[in-house]
Amino acid sequence: MNIEEVRKLFPHLQTDQIYFNHAALGPWSTLVLDRIKEYMDERSGLNVMNFESFVKWNFGAKEKLAKLLGTSTTRLSWVDNVANGLSILAQGLDWNFGDRIILNDIEFPSNVYPFLNLKKYGVEVDFAKSRNGIVDIEDLEKLITPKTKLLSISMVQFLSGYKADINAIGELCKQKGIIFCIDAIQAVGAVNVNLKESKIDFLTGGTQKWLMSSQGLSYFYVTEELQNKIDQKNVGWTSVEDPWNLLDYNLTLRSKAERFQTGTLNAFGIAIFDAALNMFKQSKIENFELKVLENTDYFIKRLSEIGIEPLLKNISNEHLAGIVTLKHEKSKEIFSELERRKIYCAVREGMIRFSPHFYNTKDEIDRVVNELKDIAG
Repeated sequence: MNIEEVRKLFPHLQTDQIYFNHAALGPWSTLVLDRIKEYMDERSGLNVMNFESFVKWNFGAKEKLAKLLGTSTTRLSWVDNVANGLSILAQGLDWNFGDRIILNDIEFPSNVYPFLNLKKYGVEVDFAKSRNGIVDIEDLEKLITPKTKLLSISMVQFLSGYKADINAIGELCKQKGIIFCIDAIQAVGAVNVNLKESKIDFLTGGTQKWLMSSQGLSYFYVTEELQNKIDQKNVGWTSVEDPWNLLDYNLTLRSKAERFQTGTLNAFGIAIFDAALNMFKQSKIENFELKVLENTDYFIKRLSEIGIEPLLKNISNEHLAGIVTLKHEKSKEIFSELERRKIYCAVREGMIRFSPHFYNTKDEIDRVVNELKDIAG
């Protein structure tokens, strides 16, 4: 599908609004709305016990997600949110007193608290200091010690929009024998992810932002090697090899990553996600990434023309990924006025954050820039 065809899928574009807030919550397309109608019709009487439909949608969603990530469905598990996905990893590893974890000081809390929660076991967390929204690999490398066991980083930082060089970081972790963990909630759906090339051991993300699905459904990827090192703390009836042999009580865990799915899943969220992914199925993710990058680069250049500098400036395009954040002393006032003019963005840490997607246009960016010039003077 071309951009114009894609834009016809989004009802919000038929109004006068501009939605540049995909880093918070993505809008629903008619693909999703049609699936909601189908699900509603089934559960309200046409097919109340719609298990066969769920099996189909569950398989479809995982298969499409696996294609986006370049992996097998056997390495993916559903989870309710990113923090719980990371907690499965954090709580499942065999930690020794004095082991260390490397994070950085601009991570979203979901990628911090599950690891800080290990301090009660004598695990230490080292925070790399960012510089103007940038997390440099050299600063990460300086923190590595013989006791460093894991490094976790967002592929795209939620506040600055900085896209980390995860290939280089992954290679570094591989050389040092460090578990490499990625929070990809601000990446998947906007930029290309190559799990094998980046030597990622564990990756987790959500479906509600750039993938434009629903809250309450997330996922994680784990290598078979790392899975075998995780002492699974929580199990349920669907964790085992033969779950439908209900009275056998044979706690033989599945060999696939779905062993971490302990029971009833978010069936509604999975059904919606399967439909949302159909849009991404129509084209290669590289094409989406290219358009997101084009919009980001154009947005930054247009802002510079009116004398507004984003948090990330004078960096190469390989470190840009959809998010454009501005510092301004009147951020909240500007945000409120933009919202009054039906331009939707976000305020985070006192800064204005814009996050246009691949289907947004240069005309929309121009309008936002013109409104900013009028409001900010």
